[in-house]
Amino acid sequence: MELAETILSTPRLDLEPLLARHAALLFAHLSDAALYTYMPHQPPASVASLAERYQRLESRRSTDGSDIWLNWAVRLADSEEYVGYVQASIEADGHAMLAYFVFAPFQRQGYAMEMCSKVRDYLLNAFAASSVYALIDTRNRASIALVEKMGFQREAMLPNADHFKGASSDEYRYRYAKST
Repeated sequence: MELAETILSTPRLDLEPLLARHAALLFAHLSDAALYTYMPHQPPASVASLAERYQRLESRRSTDGSDIWLNWAVRLADSEEYVGYVQASIEADGHAMLAYFVFAPFQRQGYAMEMCSKVRDYLLNAFAASSVYALIDTRNRASIALVEKMGFQREAMLPNADHFKGASSDEYRYRYAKST
């Protein structure tokens, strides 16, 4: 399977494999500091730094080659407007991690559910992932509601999982296992 060419689609969205050229298209939305409330990182410093990061991700593999990295820029199917991105890592043990980002103007319109469900199903079917998990800051009520609606089950609370922006962050670990 050629990882770099896997385009996924839903009725409203096209999920394009993330490339360095997407940096210029996504930078303005990614510069919204309010979107990083529950994340340890900050908005990208420049289009060039974002393009450099995306260039590294184009390999679709971790540095040691053990994990598969899949990243998609998500755009409205009927326009050139990008609504966010989805990330997935398929680990050597067969588990996959899912993360997503929806830009502020497109939140609360069902796009996160649509794109995350598509990627979750792709991971389970195309890669035969044994399960898909998500790590979510315990304060991020919108993401918690999303994964629970998608059928993920909370399996752990990780106290002090991270420390950023002057405070400790607890995380929930949610898992979705394919029915047998």
